[in-house]
Amino acid sequence: METPSPSLVLDRETKASERPGDHKDELRLWLRMLTCSTLIETEIRNRLREEFKTTLPRFDLMAQLEKSTTGMTVGEVSQRLMVSNGNVTAVVAGLLADGLVDKRAAAQDRRVQVLTLTAQGRKAFKAMAERHEGWIAELFAGLDHAETTQLFRLLGRTKTSLHAAIAQRANGDKAANGDKA
Repeated sequence: METPSPSLVLDRETKASERPGDHKDELRLWLRMLTCSTLIETEIRNRLREEFKTTLPRFDLMAQLEKSTTGMTVGEVSQRLMVSNGNVTAVVAGLLADGLVDKRAAAQDRRVQVLTLTAQGRKAFKAMAERHEGWIAELFAGLDHAETTQLFRLLGRTKTSLHAAIAQRANGDKAANGDKA
């Protein structure tokens, strides 16, 4: 299946820009961030599939295991990836079948399974990670160092603002629930 040209893709931001007066700046900003994230993720998915015949979930799981010197349980991987244990189990099954991941019982609790990359898995991940880093650099090549630094700083402030707004709402919900008691 052929991927449509980026100029032919109608994204959320483009649709909102057709009637800019209908949308506040914050909504337009969120749509732009979402569009950028989606474009990057889609391109990385395509490149992983084309060059390595793998998926982004497999790459992400291998990245988590590569960081660990002692291995990780399915639960630990699912927490880090923010997906269900079932999703991790399905991806692990494929990696096990391909000889990229090993699964063994934990020493302290034989019911718990610990996942590690095999030597073949480490070699495969290293090749993918090197290409991945290059792809990301290529996708951001239109920004100079100062722009990248500024964008990183502004997104950091955005992240802080988001955490504060979420915490404020959570605290407001707690106070409201406390008032009803």
